[in-house]
Amino acid sequence: MRAFIIGVALLLGTGAETLAAPAPAPASAPAQAQVDAGRRLFARCTNCHEVGAGARNGFGPQLNGIVGRKAGSAPAYAYSAALKQAGFVWDEQKLVAFIRNSEKVVPGNKMRFLSFMSEKQGAEIVAYLRTQGAVAAPPAPKR
Repeated sequence: MRAFIIGVALLLGTGAETLAAPAPAPASAPAQAQVDAGRRLFARCTNCHEVGAGARNGFGPQLNGIVGRKAGSAPAYAYSAALKQAGFVWDEQKLVAFIRNSEKVVPGNKMRFLSFMSEKQGAEIVAYLRTQGAVAAPPAPKR
């Protein structure tokens, strides 16, 4: 009993906060709840975009490996001249801004999604897209 009381006293004394505090998540890894929320929100995007194994370009390009990819560079997709000439690589901040207001980020692009998403929702979609690595897209269908 005495050992138990001493142990409790040590935990409640100086430094107890650090013993009881959970380890912070790595800054580069999004929380699973954020990824799950992004997966649900991405359902709004599936009329134009695909991700995952077998993803193909549709009205919009497939988005596998979008984070870190040069803007306007997905193979076999007919980008607008504005996006082909954008000259940047997609990072999280640029993607969130584009999701929220594509015309402001790349004037003259052809994405027209007026969702009025919050910064948080945009970040959730990007967290989900980060889980969709660079899976090779199959060739475009023959017409």
